[in-house]
Amino acid sequence: MAGASVKVAVRVRPFNSREMSRESKCIIQMSGSTTTILNPKQPKETPKSFSFDYSYWSHTTPADINYASQKQVYRDIGEEMLQHAFEGYNVCIFAYGQTGAGKSYTMMGKQEKDQQGIIPQLCEDLFSRINDTTNDNMSYSVEVSYMEIYCERVRDLLNPKNKGNLRVREHPLMGPYVEDLSKLAVTSYNDIQDLMDSGNKARTVAATNMNETSSRSHAVFNIIFTQKRHDAETDITTEKVSKISLVDLAGSERADSTGAKGTRLKEGANINKSLTTLGKVISALAEMDSGPNKNKKKKKTDFIPYRDSVLTWLLRENLGGNSRTAMVAALSPADINYDETLSTLRYADRAKQIRCNAVINEDPNNKLIRELKDEVARLRDLLYAQGLGDIIDMTNAIAGISPSSSLSALSSRAASVASLHERIMFAPGSEEAIERLKETEKIIAELNETWEEKLRRTEAIRMEREALLAEMGVAMREDGGTLGVFSPKKTPHLVNLNEDPLMSECLLYYIKDGITRVGREDAEKRQDIVLSGHFIKEEHCLFRSDTKTGGEVIVTLEPCEGADTYVNGKKVTEPSILRSGNRIIMGKSHVFRFNHPEQARQERERTPCAETPAEPVDWAFAQRELLEKQGIDMKQEMEQRLQELEDQYRREREEANYLLEQQRLDYESKLEALQKQMDSRYYPEANEEEEEPEDEVQWTEREFELALWAFRKWKWYQFTSLRDLLWGNAIFLKEANAISVELKKKVQFQFVLLTDTLYSPLPPDLLPPDAAKDREKRPFPRTIVAVEVQDQKNGATHYWTLEKLRQRLDLMREMYDRAAEVPSSVIEDCDNVVTGGDPFYDRFPWFRLVGRAFVYLSNLLYPVPLVHRVAIVSEKGEVKGFLRVAVQAISADEEAPDYGSGVRQSGTAKISFDDQHFEKFQSESCPAVGMSRSGTSQEELRIVEGQGQVSDMGPSADEVNNNTCAVTPEDLLLDSPEKPAPDGPLETALDHLKLGSIFTFRVTVLQASSISAEYADIFCQFNFIHRHDEAFSTEPLKNTGRGPPLGFYHVQNIAVEVTKSFIEYIKSQPIVFEVFGHYQQHPFPPLCKDVLSPLRPSRRHFPRVMPLSKPVPATKLSTMTRPSAGPCQCKYDLMVFFEICELEANGDYIPAVVDHRGGMPCHGTFLLHQGIQRRITVTLVHETGSLIRWKEVRELVVGRIRNTPEADESLIDPNILSLNILSSGYIHPSQDDRTFYQFETAWDSSMHNSLLLNRVTPYREKIYITLSAYIEMENCTQPAVITKDFCMVFYSRDAKLPASRSIRNLFGSGSLRASESNRVTGVYELSLCRVADAGSPGMQRRRRRVLDTSVAYVRGEENLAGWRPRSDSLILDHQWELEKLSLLQEVEKTRHYLLLREKLETTQRLGLETLSPCSSEDSESRSTSCVSSPLSADGAPEGRTSPLETPSERQKELAVKCLRLLTHTFNREYSHSHVCVSASESKLSEMSVTLMRDPSMPALGVTTLTPSSTCPSLVEGRYNAMDVRPPQVSSRAESPDLEPVVEGEQKKSPSRRPEEEKEPQRLLVPDIQEIRVSPIVSKKGYLHFLEPHTNGWVKRFVVVRRPYVYIYNSDKDAVERAILNLSKAQVEYSEDQQAMLKTPNTFAVCTEHRGILLQASSDKDMHDWLYAFNPLLAGSIRSKLSRRRTAQMRI
Repeated sequence: MAGASVKVAVRVRPFNSREMSRESKCIIQMSGSTTTILNPKQPKETPKSFSFDYSYWSHTTPADINYASQKQVYRDIGEEMLQHAFEGYNVCIFAYGQTGAGKSYTMMGKQEKDQQGIIPQLCEDLFSRINDTTNDNMSYSVEVSYMEIYCERVRDLLNPKNKGNLRVREHPLMGPYVEDLSKLAVTSYNDIQDLMDSGNKARTVAATNMNETSSRSHAVFNIIFTQKRHDAETDITTEKVSKISLVDLAGSERADSTGAKGTRLKEGANINKSLTTLGKVISALAEMDSGPNKNKKKKKTDFIPYRDSVLTWLLRENLGGNSRTAMVAALSPADINYDETLSTLRYADRAKQIRCNAVINEDPNNKLIRELKDEVARLRDLLYAQGLGDIIDMTNAIAGISPSSSLSALSSRAASVASLHERIMFAPGSEEAIERLKETEKIIAELNETWEEKLRRTEAIRMEREALLAEMGVAMREDGGTLGVFSPKKTPHLVNLNEDPLMSECLLYYIKDGITRVGREDAEKRQDIVLSGHFIKEEHCLFRSDTKTGGEVIVTLEPCEGADTYVNGKKVTEPSILRSGNRIIMGKSHVFRFNHPEQARQERERTPCAETPAEPVDWAFAQRELLEKQGIDMKQEMEQRLQELEDQYRREREEANYLLEQQRLDYESKLEALQKQMDSRYYPEANEEEEEPEDEVQWTEREFELALWAFRKWKWYQFTSLRDLLWGNAIFLKEANAISVELKKKVQFQFVLLTDTLYSPLPPDLLPPDAAKDREKRPFPRTIVAVEVQDQKNGATHYWTLEKLRQRLDLMREMYDRAAEVPSSVIEDCDNVVTGGDPFYDRFPWFRLVGRAFVYLSNLLYPVPLVHRVAIVSEKGEVKGFLRVAVQAISADEEAPDYGSGVRQSGTAKISFDDQHFEKFQSESCPAVGMSRSGTSQEELRIVEGQGQVSDMGPSADEVNNNTCAVTPEDLLLDSPEKPAPDGPLETALDHLKLGSIFTFRVTVLQASSISAEYADIFCQFNFIHRHDEAFSTEPLKNTGRGPPLGFYHVQNIAVEVTKSFIEYIKSQPIVFEVFGHYQQHPFPPLCKDVLSPLRPSRRHFPRVMPLSKPVPATKLSTMTRPSAGPCQCKYDLMVFFEICELEANGDYIPAVVDHRGGMPCHGTFLLHQGIQRRITVTLVHETGSLIRWKEVRELVVGRIRNTPEADESLIDPNILSLNILSSGYIHPSQDDRTFYQFETAWDSSMHNSLLLNRVTPYREKIYITLSAYIEMENCTQPAVITKDFCMVFYSRDAKLPASRSIRNLFGSGSLRASESNRVTGVYELSLCRVADAGSPGMQRRRRRVLDTSVAYVRGEENLAGWRPRSDSLILDHQWELEKLSLLQEVEKTRHYLLLREKLETTQRLGLETLSPCSSEDSESRSTSCVSSPLSADGAPEGRTSPLETPSERQKELAVKCLRLLTHTFNREYSHSHVCVSASESKLSEMSVTLMRDPSMPALGVTTLTPSSTCPSLVEGRYNAMDVRPPQVSSRAESPDLEPVVEGEQKKSPSRRPEEEKEPQRLLVPDIQEIRVSPIVSKKGYLHFLEPHTNGWVKRFVVVRRPYVYIYNSDKDAVERAILNLSKAQVEYSEDQQAMLKTPNTFAVCTEHRGILLQASSDKDMHDWLYAFNPLLAGSIRSKLSRRRTAQMRI
């Protein structure tokens, strides 16, 4: 049996609660000794089978016939191993498996019957066999040790003194052993059971997700079993020693399964480390014992890693040496533990192959003692040889000192040891020899120890353990069994009282016979009861227990000096006899009750009928007693002490804050001094001016007016304060959104700007409290910051003020804090949402405003009927539909005709306009006119509901127009409808509008069209602009969004008493129509996707194509404070060419290939070779100007290397490189009069130390860098910065790059060299501004530092998925929205004006035809006079007073006068809108073309050129004079198209100031901004160019991306060659010019620096180009041509 293999058994347990809760399935099957495991993830896979010595099926209940019980496991494994132990072999049984697999149950079991494990059964069987022995010559002795290996450290579980970690050492003879591990002698199974029980309680267990009592350490229970046989014949005693090692391993585990964290995770790591080492050892041993390696010699590589873990080191003999070993692998049957179970089976399968060479340990002591004695003799000889023999004597002498030795002898020996210490230090290797000597002698002493001595030592350790527990107040039963707190039956003792009732009477201290000392642990004498605390003395008090003659025990308390000791609330200073039940307080926090069981029993016998105390004697009773008798409240004292500590901490913190504040103020004062020093250095003039006293300057009246105008303008300017509000409240908005996302409220918050306009009046709840007063005084509408609340749950949108947001946010926080308490299954009631119980939601109305429309009433002045089609505009400026409304005057007694059943008729409403408020209205410029309403009956005042239903047939516009009164030419006004006649009283001019008379007019709401299907029920209400409380309303109509328009056909008559205020109202103010609809949440899902998406302004200007980077910080230039920019002096458009040149083989640098396949201007990808020298060339191109002069390039830096277009500019870039500038200066290309400035730098990309630049770029990846050039300009305070993002791809050094598609296309035409396309263009705008005055209030406001709170973190921000609060871009978008609203308003005014004029022309023509016939040859002049007749001076038709053949001088004067009056009125009325100016100009040009066809009027020929809307100064310059200027006075700016062809002369434009007229040089602040390219192409194609400096027409390819025109050499060209800025240019078109040049289809574009004549291929193409360049101009030209064609058709 010398070479037996390891016995391996596997055992599967039942499901535990965790596996049953997860409905696990069993994957283990057993048949005989074969175990099979199924793969639950791949059921079709063949099951894996393993064969072991034993396979125990314990998955079912004991009723199962195949069930393997604890007894069966012991019979198979335990009995065999015990038999080997009796034979003299070393024995080892260890259990292995994952945590919770049943290892501890198999090894230790439970206390119940038939539940005991292998270890208890083996121990019990061991002693039963010893007791059954009848041989007198045999004697047995059993010793046990119990240790645990926890986190690779060994702990003794049996000896309470060994609290620390024990050392594992290795002896050359004994092998690895644990130093100072207690081996306790036992004589019975009960002894082993007690030791095992106490050891198990000290073992480390903890709860994990997989096992509630998971063993967190390896436990090794060793039994040293010695058999002595005395041979009577030879009188020789022989011994056999067996070491039985019973090992309970900690469970292998996975951190994700057990949920281990912190300490548990660290424990698990150590457990897995030791088990991994055990697996390595088993694998190595198995490989050594396997077939191929069996007969080979042991190699150096056959290393067994025993020392990698304490567990394997200590079990070395058991695993591969002198031992009989059995392994029990515990399995989990659940499919969720498949991986761990399979690993355990493989582990056990490997262990089967290990073979152990066990030998019988026959009489080892004799041989061992002999060898140890030889080693001792050798060590002594070694020390004697070194002259240290007296040390041995001294050591022996010290060891032999008895406790009764005198102090003098002890001190003399100590002195001799000290004197020898120095000798030891200098003797080489002596310390190690002495250590080895002591270690060997200790082992010899242990081996020579007799059995009786071992028993005595075991008993001593037991007594020490009980004494230690008694010190801690923990008692043990008299039978030595269970630990715990037990009240003794006779011994006096103390029990603790605690404020927490559950902690009371948990500690028990015995008062032994004699003296029991109480004190601190650090006292000189050993204290029997150890207490700790602030008021406990080292020796606090003592209890003296004396026994009287009668057997009565008296306990006396004797306090020590200075110790606070109280008995029943009284302080004790002298010895005091204690009675049972006394309350004893030691110090300030230790409260005890004295119990004397005998005394209490005697008192109960004396007074058997004594009543129980009314109040229990507990901690509170002792406290009250102490307070009553001593006035001491311990709780109050503790609180007072705590308060003192808090006060001390507060004082220290205030002192620290004070010091910090002082330091901050000191630093701020130093910074201010440095700032003043810098300001004085850079702005010496300003300081000098400040020092000199300023003289008071006398202002003229004009300067006072300008100052007042500027004050009023900037007083109400509020966009900076809006920005401050956006920045300051962004954090509240983020927090509200984060809470909404976490609570799943489906509500989104975003900033919105609301302005009080006609289309979007502010509701009263959004106005600040003082806004009502300011509203009447404000010259400009108020803009407020509000919060747009998108309620996606109910499909509603609300607006909150910032104050309301903060109030609701407090409620949201409360709801968020309460969210954990409310069950997640609770769903909010809809009623709660509607009534506003939830802070996220508001009540939402049934009908929602679709939009507003305005109908002007100036046709009532003439009076003529008009049918308007007006746009319904939302608050965002979006056109939501159209409304048809008819307005006409009727006679007062006219009855409403019977329209039929489809028309809804209301009674006549009487309204009065109060004249007293008219002056106030005019002075305050307030839209609200003081008006009141009067009527005879309530029915007339209120809206009269119609009876009829809507029908398909309704009155047409002709039917409505038939109800007008007769209009004669005499009734027409003198002037335009926008202004009354300046001469003549009002009463005479308006015959039908006499002051005081009753004027009746009719408003008919006809139809609504193009309204979205989102709004189901549509109705319209209307009233005068000042009336908010009441309105005239129509019936609601069903809206489907399809089919014919909605027919309202609502007729409302309004009677008004004519006053000045009413006449002024109908001249300038409209009636407001408000259209409402019931908003359906999701009528058609595809149509309402925008409901869920956040609302964004519908702005289409400049969408973001690629992010524009900020400049890379300069490395050589000192950081200067940027001076504040003042008014802008001038602006220039820059076009910059960027080239990266690479070194070729011939030594030249040629531009690298650029791929322009993206299709967008100013973009391209550089295709570069790796590892080649490069240069970067930058060329600046711009128009020549006096103020823009480049001086030198200060620095060019490259940085922000990345592989994404966006760059994180907040990070500090370590890879910024400043490039060496090789050359710079102006260049002068031929045939180009623009200014070119070029500079070149050397770029070594390897200096960046970036992996992205030092490798070949992977497929589909691109590299991005940012380049910034700092260029110094003349007359500028600081350098200008040009920044550009480059896109690059790196190829290998020898790669042949294919030419880009755009370049390949150019080779065929030959029109462009390849090198000219290898560049990337950038378009920039250079602004040169004056240095602002540092002390102006505007600058101080701009310097105000407002913290942008949008970057501050709030809880839950990571759930917002990149959402950000709107900031400055919101203000820009809102300005565009306001501009759009004002344009819509002006368009409505203009449309009304044109419609009215056309109606008047028709009416006038009808009147003239009835009065006089017209000859055919003069039809053009007659039609002209008909057009102008409504505008004549005396109101009479022209045809009556003048002959029809030729116009008279009077007619010419009137024509000029009406033109002047029209222009003057329109410009004054709409001076703030360029659009309407252009509209009026286009109309005037049409009229002038028609009027001035007569050759007798050549003086007005100039007006045929119509100015663009982009140049209002030209408009003012042309028409401001009282008379029209003659052609010879016309300036260059008025007719720019004529210059290039006037006898070939080359004139300079007026904007180019001659050199001798230069202004004195001033310091300017440069600012260069890259222009974002618009992705919207208005038009592209070929145009012919004619410039002043060219010889003829040149064909160019043109792409219009407003506001820029990009000019290319051809459609194959990928690089922009020139640009035109349409926002600074004037587009002009003239038929006369075309006739003069004899070149059709031409128009001109004039910039500040040059004029260009353009020719299109056809007339239609020219009009398309005009529309792309200037849509308003093109519209006016088309209108003019259509009117001309209409006139010709009439003729």
